[in-house]
Amino acid sequence: MKRWIKNFFLIAVAVLVLAFAGFFIWSQQTYKATEDLYNSTNIQKENTADGYLLFEPVNQKTNTGIIFYPGAKVEPEAYAYLAEQLAQRGYTAAIVKMPFNLAIAGINKAGNVIKDNPEITKWYLGGHSLGGASASIYAYDHQDTIKGLFLMAAYPTDSSDFSGTDFPILTIYGEKDGLATLDDIREKKHLLSEDTFFYQIKGGNHAQFGIYGNQKGDNEADINVYIQQDLIVNTIDRWIIMNQ
Repeated sequence: MKRWIKNFFLIAVAVLVLAFAGFFIWSQQTYKATEDLYNSTNIQKENTADGYLLFEPVNQKTNTGIIFYPGAKVEPEAYAYLAEQLAQRGYTAAIVKMPFNLAIAGINKAGNVIKDNPEITKWYLGGHSLGGASASIYAYDHQDTIKGLFLMAAYPTDSSDFSGTDFPILTIYGEKDGLATLDDIREKKHLLSEDTFFYQIKGGNHAQFGIYGNQKGDNEADINVYIQQDLIVNTIDRWIIMNQ
């Protein structure tokens, strides 16, 4: 009997190890930033110790910061264009590196960015797809430190119900998105605050909220990726100015 229990325990451990190994391998099969993006952006500071990429305004002090949570299995560098362009407009912008490339595994990572940059007194948090959903959880629990939430092809989780509040939220979605569809956005609309601003990108799709190429299940966009990226930057910038 004891031998049977020992064998069962060894088999169970082996199954768990194999399952974790399979999950880890799957999580590392990421969407990487395109070579064109690497050639066109300049990462001014990469804080690898604390797990985020930081873009800061050149020769300009700011008290406003923006934190990005990447989409599932999308490497943070894929959002470097957004961060760099917002930094050029006077914001400090951070893109968080997530455990296993999944924002849901690093919901509280924004806290590290905030702690490391005490000169920033106004923080806006958001993300793409799963990153946006994960950001909604942190923002909901930290409404005293997060000034607003922006959702890119994303919507809040059921546990992050902002309805009945005046918490500033920006929802950006693509007309051609095949993964976070208009029906999905509408279905979760009841979780959004009374102070939610919606912006639809005509011809935009899911993958072009970053710059990492095509994504399985998505529709083809009708507009160039940099056109979509510039529309995102302009919308976030205007929304922040509106909420200052």
